[in-house]
Amino acid sequence: MLTKQEYIDAREKTLELLNNAGIVLSDLEQQEIEVADFGLEQLETQGLQLITYINNDHYCAKELVLFPHQTCPEHKHPPIGEVAGKTETFRCRLGKVFLYIEGSTSATINASIPESSKEYYTVFHEVELNPGDQFTIPPNTLHWFQAGEEGAIVSEFSTTSRDEFDIFTDPTIHRIPVVEE
Repeated sequence: MLTKQEYIDAREKTLELLNNAGIVLSDLEQQEIEVADFGLEQLETQGLQLITYINNDHYCAKELVLFPHQTCPEHKHPPIGEVAGKTETFRCRLGKVFLYIEGSTSATINASIPESSKEYYTVFHEVELNPGDQFTIPPNTLHWFQAGEEGAIVSEFSTTSRDEFDIFTDPTIHRIPVVEE
């Protein structure tokens, strides 16, 4: 669970990174920044900050903001009914992102796997994204990602997002954040 102060501090840090990238948010968008610690209470190492611009029955657009070396834990977007699962394209806007997906293990792994959750990171095919690079993750594909030393911003363009159905490798993760009042 995040404290109200942790949430406020993370939101301010998120706005600073967005400003550095020249990404302007409306006042309402600034108030709606989501700070996800995944219930792990390790926001600086395993967490994610995001802004959802639109999410409807056809498509979704978000900004994903990562602090230096912050990791979004391994997960996949499974089929839901007749829908195959979320297809998402990541486009790096600022910093460097190390994305790991299913496939052959890369000879070098540039990310630092969070020690407390090491057993829950299982895919190691590395895709390095720098500003202007993009990569599309197919539905129902295990993946995780980590920012480089200066943090990162990734624009996500996807089919409809249903985060509450994401399946995380770590069974203790809670996708929907809880902020203590």
